[in-house]
This record gives sequence, structure tokens and C-alpha cells, in this order.
Amino acid sequence: MLEPIILSFKVATISMIITLLIALMLAYIMTYKGFKGKELLESIITLPLVLPPSIVGYILLIALGKNSLLGSFLYELFGVRIIFTWIAAVMASVVVTLPLMYQSIKASFNNIDPVFRNAAETLGAGKIRVFFTILMPLSSTGILSGLILSFCRALGEFGATLFVAGNIPGKTQTIPLAIYFAVESGDTATANKLVLIMVVFSFIVMWALNYLLKKKHYIELIRREKC
Repeated sequence: MLEPIILSFKVATISMIITLLIALMLAYIMTYKGFKGKELLESIITLPLVLPPSIVGYILLIALGKNSLLGSFLYELFGVRIIFTWIAAVMASVVVTLPLMYQSIKASFNNIDPVFRNAAETLGAGKIRVFFTILMPLSSTGILSGLILSFCRALGEFGATLFVAGNIPGKTQTIPLAIYFAVESGDTATANKLVLIMVVFSFIVMWALNYLLKKKHYIELIRREKC
């Protein structure tokens, strides 16, 4: 029973890091850059929010399969197969959780007063320095929320993962897959234990997030009163 738990946390952690990097880049571009096709790109980014996970998984299966352009390239040159590996589970989680992280970070960027960024640039700060010293700290609440929400979403990902990673015990079987196939085989004891672990962990994480956000808001109110 430990193998699905370890694999799920591994997949969720790696996908969360990858999603953060991609979401930061996309949120910055979509907030501060203007270009043709901006609305189209944003629609593509957020599309997995409204699509059923099974459809997302099927699209990934076609895109990453051995006969696809990317899949055949990796297999022929490096002998690497993505489908039905834990790497496929990571990629499925990234695609599914990216809209959550992106929307959270973009909302935080939009809430930053342009005065701070303009003042820093006027004083000679470059775009990279402004990003790490102004935008990142001021959007920390949105980034934290995005990290936790995307991690929990990746931890519970089922549909897309089943399509591209399958259910191979010890290799690609995550907690949701283990629960589903345990119920299907009549092993309700294992299913109940895994469900309890997921529910308790998710509750603790969401409680901690709400507590931290409330505490941070309270600290900001005190600072404003002192000023």
C-alpha cells in the first residue's frame, strides 16, 4: 500500500515544481506583454479546466504515443518511451494543474499596483530584478495558493493519468488508481485506508492554507494601521 502513496507524492511534487515554473512565465507574459493571439493562448492554457480529464488524457496519449511526432523522436533517438511510465503521470498532472496555478499567479500579478513596478524601473532596476524583488514577494499569497491547490489536484489526478500512465503496480499506480482498482476487485479495506489518508491529508493542507492566508492578512492589516 505504500508504493502508490510514495509514487503519488513524487508525481505531485515534481509536477508542482514544473507547473510553477511554466505558470510564472505564462502569467508574466499574459499580464505584462501585449501580442496578437493573446486571448487564443489564454484559452488554450485554461482549456483543461473545462475539459473532462479523460479527454485530456486521450489527447496526451495521441501527442506522446510511440507513433506521434514527439514520441517517435524520443524513442528512435534515445530509446525513451513516455507512455505508461511515471513520467507520463507527471506530464498529465502538469497539464491538468497548470490552469489552477496560472490563474492564481495571474490574479496576484493583476492585483499589484503598477506604481511599485514603475518606481523600481525608474530607479534603474532591470526586468529580472523587478520580477524577483517586486512581483514575486507581492504575489506570494497567490503563488502559495497555486502551489498548494496544484499539489492537491495532482495528488488526486485520475482520468488523464489512467490514459497515459496506466495502472502498473509499483510503477505507475498512484493513490486514485489504487483506490479505483481496489474497489473494483472488492478490496474495500485497502480502498478505505487510502481514502482516509487522502481525506485527512487534503483537509490538513487546506486548513493550513486558510490559516496562513488569514494570518498574513491580519499581519498586513496591523502594518497598515501602524503606517
